[in-house]
Formats: sequence, structure tokens, C-alpha cells
Amino acid sequence: MKLAIASGKGGTGKTTVAVCIALSADRPVRLLDCDVEEPNCHLFLKPQIQLRKPVTVPVPEVNTDRCSGCGQCRDICQFNAIAVLKRKAVIYPELCHSCGGCALVCPTDAIREIEREIGYVEVGSRDGVMLVTGTLHIGQTLAPTVIRAVKQHAAPEGLTIIDCPPGTACAMVAAVRDADHVLLVTEPTPFGLHDLKLAVATVRKLGLRFSVVLNRVDIGDDRVIEYCRQEGIPVRLQIPDDRRIAEAYSRGEPPLNARPELKVGFQQFLDELGT
Repeated sequence: MKLAIASGKGGTGKTTVAVCIALSADRPVRLLDCDVEEPNCHLFLKPQIQLRKPVTVPVPEVNTDRCSGCGQCRDICQFNAIAVLKRKAVIYPELCHSCGGCALVCPTDAIREIEREIGYVEVGSRDGVMLVTGTLHIGQTLAPTVIRAVKQHAAPEGLTIIDCPPGTACAMVAAVRDADHVLLVTEPTPFGLHDLKLAVATVRKLGLRFSVVLNRVDIGDDRVIEYCRQEGIPVRLQIPDDRRIAEAYSRGEPPLNARPELKVGFQQFLDELGT
């Protein structure tokens, strides 16, 4: 079972829910932190890191002695990562998407590909949870590449929980793709409802099974519940707005430390999914 925890917007408590589910499972579980631009599951689990490896992508390098300045590499590049200045090709690696087209069309074999590091993956464990964290280097844009590297560590058997990036852009799609179930975390506010609708449209387009968790249920109204009822979307859990949870969060502790009775609800949810 691959369970993806996603949300249409940031700040809904997606990571909180992912960590609570991982700690509530009564079997070994892998938690994949795919929010690679700002991973934070490690702040709550504090794992012992056992492995760190870089994530690299191939980018072109030009041999200026061979380059004729013909411009074929520039013309094929769809991301404006190549320019021709003074009859020599110039590469802008930050814009490159590693398609390899420039090396294929170069008539003088002046372009070869080298590996460039864009992030890294760390693997650690704590309290029966194996945590795999992906981190994208500052200034890099290829978040889906790092996300795919993290997802290579999904458990071949058992439960894998994927903490997805917020929103509905390509990074979120890369994280939820091939999940068996997507749990959308939202809050009972106008912004929460608006972005939940975007997330619902996205997972429906991908053909994925999904349901909803409503966090901080006491801060808003019942429009999210009414929307889910009209759309036939199961609301699996409702988490209260509790100062004790917020205080535990501020100390870097899982909400279950402040409200251990919530663990029963998360376990029932896992049982309903048949994990």
C-alpha cells in the first residue's frame, strides 16, 4: 500500500497527519518526505541517519575547440538553456532539463554530458519508522527528479507513506502518481475549500482513489463537509483545533505526544484502507 498525503495548499497540517499515521501503524512503515523544497518530517521523528546519497542529472558540457557555432543545439533546446555567443555554444545548466537532445544533434560531437548534483536523499530510522528525506538544493528547479529518487525507496511490501509537496503543480503530481490512495488534508476555511477543490480535480484527473482529512475543525464552518457530502468524498478523520497540539508542534513533537487518544482514529483509518 502506497498512501500519499497531499493538500491543495500549504499549512493545512499535511506533514502532521503523515507523521501521526506513520507512528500509529502497528507494523514497520516507510515514510517518504517528498516535500523536497522544504522537508520537515525529520523535525518530528529525529531519525538516526544511516545513508546519504546525491541526486544528479546529466547536463551538457561544450568542447569549445570542436564547437563550430552552428546553433543546432540552441535551436533544439526548448528551455533556452543554450546560447551561441561569438560562434561558440554557451550552456546555462540551471535551465537544462537533461533531455540530451543537444548532444544528439551536434554535428561535430562538441557536446558531452556530465553529472550535476541538484539535491540529495537521506535515509534514517526512529521508533519503527524508516524515514527517507529528499532535499532539493537551493536555486534548483527540478523537484520532480529528487522526488522520483525518494520514491525509489518505497517498500516493496507493507505500508509506504508519501508526504507530498503542497499545491497541485508538477511536484505534487510526481509525488502522488502511482499511489494506491491519496489522503487530502484540508481545513474548514474559504482558502481550504478553494484549494481542496483544485486538489480533488487533480487526483480525479489522475484516476486515483482519495479521501479527506479535516484538520482544525473548530476554526471555520461546515462548507468543506457539505462540499464533500455533495461530491461523495469520504471524510476519514476530523482533527480538533487544540492548543496542546500546537504547543507540541512548536517543540518539534508529534501531536500524538499531546493527544495520544488520537492514535485510535489513525489506526482505524489504516484498518479501513486494508493496510
